[in-house]
Amino acid sequence: MSEIIASVTAGDVTVNGVLAAEALRKAAKSSGKSIEVEVRTNEGVLNPLGAQQIAGARLAVLVGNTDAADSRFAGIKSIRATIGEVLADAGAVLSGSKPVSVPKKIVAITSCPTGIAHTFMAAEGLQQAAAAMGHEIRVETQGSVGSQTPLTDAEIAAADLVVIAADKQVDLGRFAGKRVFQSGTKPAINDGQNLITKAFAEAAMQGGGAKAASAAPQKTGAYKHLMSGVSFMIPFVTAGGLLIALAFAFGGIYATDPSHANTFAGALFEIGAKSAFTLFVPILGGFIAYSIADRPGLAPGMIGGLLSSLLGAGFLGAIAAGFLAGYSTLYLNRYIKLPRSMEGLKPVLILPLLGTLITGLLMVYVIGTPIAEILAFLTNFLKSMQGSSAIILGLLLGAMMAFDMGGPVNKAAYTFAVGLLSAQVYTPMAAVMAAGMTPPLAIALATRLFPARFSEEEREAGLSTGALGLSFITEGAIPFAARDPFRVIPCTVAGSAVAGAISMASGVQLKVPHGGIFVLPIPDAVTHLGFYVIALVAGTAVTALMLGVVKKNFVEKTV
Repeated sequence: MSEIIASVTAGDVTVNGVLAAEALRKAAKSSGKSIEVEVRTNEGVLNPLGAQQIAGARLAVLVGNTDAADSRFAGIKSIRATIGEVLADAGAVLSGSKPVSVPKKIVAITSCPTGIAHTFMAAEGLQQAAAAMGHEIRVETQGSVGSQTPLTDAEIAAADLVVIAADKQVDLGRFAGKRVFQSGTKPAINDGQNLITKAFAEAAMQGGGAKAASAAPQKTGAYKHLMSGVSFMIPFVTAGGLLIALAFAFGGIYATDPSHANTFAGALFEIGAKSAFTLFVPILGGFIAYSIADRPGLAPGMIGGLLSSLLGAGFLGAIAAGFLAGYSTLYLNRYIKLPRSMEGLKPVLILPLLGTLITGLLMVYVIGTPIAEILAFLTNFLKSMQGSSAIILGLLLGAMMAFDMGGPVNKAAYTFAVGLLSAQVYTPMAAVMAAGMTPPLAIALATRLFPARFSEEEREAGLSTGALGLSFITEGAIPFAARDPFRVIPCTVAGSAVAGAISMASGVQLKVPHGGIFVLPIPDAVTHLGFYVIALVAGTAVTALMLGVVKKNFVEKTV
C-alpha cells in the first residue's frame, strides 16, 4: 500500500498535469515515501486510483480544481495545492509547508500576421491561464487595426514578467530591463498555463535602454520576418482587390478600358489596380526589411520591392529584396563604427544610403532578372493548368490551408495565392479562400448533424465558428482541433483539399483576397459562382461527415 495518494485535476492542461504528477513522484521518492498519482484530464484519467489504494493511504494530495465533495477521499488527511505550487516545489507541498502563492504581475503582447483571430485567441488563452494560476495579467493585442488596450508605462514598470506571444516581429524597446519571454501564438492558445510556467522559468532580461532597443532588434527566424511583411501587405491587397471588384460592379467588364478613364468606375480601378496593387509589392519588401533591421531597413526594402515590380520580378523579387535589404542593413549597422558625435547620421543617412545601394545594384544586375524569369514561368504554368494538373494544385493548396489553420503552412499557401493576384492569376486565390472557409463551416455543421460527438460547450460554440467560416477566418476551427487533433485535422485537410480541387478544376477566379462570402455577390469578383458554391458545399460536407464517422460520442468526465 502507498502512504500517499494524489489526484491531479488538469482539465485542458494535460501537459502541466503530467509534469505535476512526475514532480510529486520524485519528491516522494527523495523523502523515502511511496505515492500513487492519478491525472484527470478532459480526455480521461491516467493511472486512476483504485479503492484499495485509497483505503490504505494516510495522506491525500488534491491538486488543481478537484471536487471538494469527492467522497473517495473522505476520512483521509488531505492537502490541497495548485498545479503551479506543485511545479514550483513539490517537496514543500508534500510536507504541508508549501509557501503561500504570491500573485505575480504579467504584461503580454499578442499578435499574428493578419491580426484577425490568432491575436485575440492567444490573448484570451493567456488571460484564462493567468486567472487559473492566481496571477494578474494585462494583454495588449496588436491586431489588424493596430494596438488595442495598449500597455501603459506604469503597468510595464510594475510587471514581474513580459510575455510576447506573436507570429511576427514585435518592438521590444518598451521592455528594457524587464524579463521577457517570446513564443508564437499557438502555445498561448493551446496551453496558456504551460506557457506562463515556462516563461517564468526561461525569461531573459531585455537589455539596453528604451531608445537603444531599436538599434539592436531581437533575432527571430526568417518566417517571422516574412509574416511581418505579409501583415503590412494584406491591407493594401484587400483594399485594392475590393476596389477593383467595385470598379467592375459599376462599370462592367469595360471598366478597365481607356474610354472609362474619367468615369466613376475608371477612378475606382485607378485607385485599386494602379495604386494599391502597385504599392503592395514594395510594402512587402519594405516591412520584411523593417522586421530585420528596424527603421534603417525600411527604405532599402521598399526601394528594392519597387525595383522588383519594375523588373517584373513581382512578389518573389520583393521577398528577396526585403531579406537582402534587411540583413545587409543589419550587418552595416553592426560593423560601421562612427564617433559619438556622428552616430546620429547612421539611421537617417548612412544605413539607408548604403543599404539601398547594395540592394538596388544586386536587384538590377544579379537577382531581379532570374526571379522575373521564374515568376514568368510560374505565371504561365499556372495559367496553362487545366484538368488533372489544376486538380493536383487545388488539392495541395486546400490541404495546406487546413493543415495548421493559420500557421506557417496555411500562411504559405495564402501568401502564394495573394502574390499571384498582381500577375492576374486568380484561380489559386479562389481555391485558397474556399479551402480556408471549409474547416470552421464543416465543424459548425458537424455540431448540428452529430451533436452527441461534441460537448455542450462545443455545440454552443458551433454557431460562432460557422460565422467565422463565412468570413474566411480559418482559425475558428482551432479550439476543436486542439482538443482532438488526430481526428479533427485529417478531416479538415480532406474537406479543404476537395474544395480546393473542385475550385481549381472548375476554373473559378477570385480577384479579392479576403472577405469570405461577403465579397461573392460583387459583380466580377468571382467567376463561375455556381461551381464555387459547389466546391464550398462539397468540402464542408466531406469534413462534416468524416467528423461524424471518426469522432467518438462525447462522455462527460466525472470526478
